[in-house]
Parts: sequence; structure tokens; C-alpha cells
Amino acid sequence: MEKFIMEKSLVSNTFKRDYTCIAPIPEKVWQDPLYFIAFGFGTGTMPFAPGTFGTLMAVPIYLLMAPLRPLSYLILLVAIITFSMWLCGKVTKEIGVEDHQGMNLDEIVGYLVTMFYIPFGWGWMLAGFVLFRLFDIWKPWPINLVDRHVHGGIGMILDDVLAGVFSCALLSMAAYIKVYL
Repeated sequence: MEKFIMEKSLVSNTFKRDYTCIAPIPEKVWQDPLYFIAFGFGTGTMPFAPGTFGTLMAVPIYLLMAPLRPLSYLILLVAIITFSMWLCGKVTKEIGVEDHQGMNLDEIVGYLVTMFYIPFGWGWMLAGFVLFRLFDIWKPWPINLVDRHVHGGIGMILDDVLAGVFSCALLSMAAYIKVYL
């Protein structure tokens, strides 16, 4: 099986990914429920934009969680984050690919973080989707530090959790402005 090539840059003290070698999708995605979940309930097998499709998969999950009281939502969210870190770490070790492009459970988690305590509505959900994808792709500081320096399941999930926190903060400000101004 091919692996991502992580090579240390001679110019800076960072790692860069060589995307000329794209890791294949493991066949276990369709055989093992844990792989199926790690690959975004199958959305990570899409031939293009698996992160966007993973975020789309988060929408129905959010719709199931939205009626929960904030504390219940938060407790469930922490449980999902913890499970996701463990699961992505396990699958990463088994397939031998750090942050496989198809493992998009992190996008699902990030969107669920984005929507924490945000007013319910399709406009808010769309704004959360756009903001989360923006922060997940752009990776401003400190998200980029986590992306580069924290590895395994924790790193995979944590950078998307931070992107979700940034997105949630902006949505919360917009909701506050809408209500009080």
C-alpha cells in the first residue's frame, strides 16, 4: 500500500505533504464499521472533495442533536470528540497513513462544534457550513500549528475542533448582533 510521503523541508522546520502519492481507500471501509465511521460513513471514499462531503454528512447528525439542551449537546459532543480521536488514531495506525485524505470524521466533528449553541435554522446551518469549511481549509494560527505538530488521532480531530471553535465564535457574534442590535 502506498503512503503519504512526509518530508522535512530544508527551508523551514516544518513538514510538507507530497500529494503526488495519494493513498488508496482501504477496502475495509465497506467491511469494518469502525473504518466506515472514520471515513465519514463512506463519504471519504468520494473521488473529490471528501472533506466537503464529510461536512455535508454532519448536517443530518446535527439535525438529530439540535433539539438537545446545551449541556446535553456539550456532553454528547465531548464524547464524540473523544471517541473520534481514539478511532482515527486506531485506523491511522492500522493503515499506516497519517491523516488519510478520506478519513473525514474530523469534518463531521468540526461541524458539530461549529453549531454548538447556535440558533436553529437553515441559514445558520449554511453559514456554519461555509465558515467551518473556510477555517478548515485556510487553517489560520493556531489551527495551522496543531495541523503541523500534533499527529495521530488527536491531531486529526483537534485542528478541526479548533476550526469549529473559530466558526462557532463568529456565528455566536452574528447571533448576538442580530438579537441585540
